[in-house]
Amino acid sequence: MQDWLELKDATCIITGATGGLGRAMALGFLRAGARVALLDQAAEVDEGFRADLDRTGSPWRLYAADVRDKDQIRDVAGQVAADLGKPSVLVNNAALSAPAPLAETDLDRLQNQFAVNLGGYLQCAQVFREGRDPGRPGSIINIASIAGRNAQAKSGGYSSTKAAILMLSQQMAVEWGLEGIRTNSVSPGLFLTSMTQKFYADPEDRRRREEVVPLRRIGDADELANAVLFLASPRSSYVNGAEIIVDGGFSQTLMSHIPRAYGR
Repeated sequence: MQDWLELKDATCIITGATGGLGRAMALGFLRAGARVALLDQAAEVDEGFRADLDRTGSPWRLYAADVRDKDQIRDVAGQVAADLGKPSVLVNNAALSAPAPLAETDLDRLQNQFAVNLGGYLQCAQVFREGRDPGRPGSIINIASIAGRNAQAKSGGYSSTKAAILMLSQQMAVEWGLEGIRTNSVSPGLFLTSMTQKFYADPEDRRRREEVVPLRRIGDADELANAVLFLASPRSSYVNGAEIIVDGGFSQTLMSHIPRAYGR
């Protein structure tokens, strides 16, 4: 079978790799033949996920790191290079959400979200740039959100960080493109993962959410992973500074909410 993605033996780093979307991305890269470094605050995976990772037959390692601590990131980057080889792909996915109305959001809560969601992305990217595989083109994929372009009640801190990630990605694309590093962002919409299952526990809530998505369903984590894999691969070699929105068309439905007397 042709290696269409051309990711075989490439070393890929994924932050926030043990969460729902992170898991799907890790498995996607491994199935494509890549070597994967899974970074998370706690170096723990459940037995089911571990079995899925091993079943791919590709090398992987799990590392504990706090993306707010650049020294930790540098230490882990050195371990990754020794264990799996220098990376050519970085997926910034680790994120923190602390929902609260703006009137009740204190500066410490806001700064912590920015430290993880924006500062963590920047620091991981800086370390990646310093130690990436010089024999392969570099690719950085920053996971943003449709919340970065669409205001949502009680999400002022989180949404602001995701909006900042979109601009950070464009800045990286401009400044590091000449070094052979492409940077793009992916903005997920509504996805069903282990972390979001609670929002779909009530069948009526799930039905109402599905009704506002043009494809009439909630996304599967593998569908987001596919977009990330494309951006990581040489198949997207001229895509730099772009945002791919993976939301089933949900963010295009604003005008459909306007009441109309005609056409009934």
